[in-house]
Amino acid sequence: MKTIAVLVALFIGSLVNGQTEEKGSITATVPNVTGTEGNVKFGIYTAETFMKAEPEFSAKAEIEKGKATATFKDIPEGVYAILVMHDKNDNNQMDFDTNGMPLENYGSSGNSMSYGPPVWEESKFTFDGSITEMEIRF
Repeated sequence: MKTIAVLVALFIGSLVNGQTEEKGSITATVPNVTGTEGNVKFGIYTAETFMKAEPEFSAKAEIEKGKATATFKDIPEGVYAILVMHDKNDNNQMDFDTNGMPLENYGSSGNSMSYGPPVWEESKFTFDGSITEMEIRF
């Protein structure tokens, strides 16, 4: 009887563990960085944090031959958006002109070229927990 109870417990435990959330990696590359000063900041956001709070995951990449790449590992499946910014003066913030225009290049995972800030609906993507590579242009 003990053997049956142990087998049932192992079976139920394997069912619970078998339904874990998938995790994978996201590699984002900005291929068109102009200039070599500063670095490129990457942030992965959810709908709740997009343009409102710190990113769920963040990275900083050096610029090499006009290109910057960041890889995020162990990212759970979900709906995300990536924002990138060329932080030319390495002050960890977007700098603006007196008229409100940004002085540093930026982009989002939707690669939409609209005037104004990035929009969640145009930037979001569904991540399935696999290995994903994407290109984000300024």
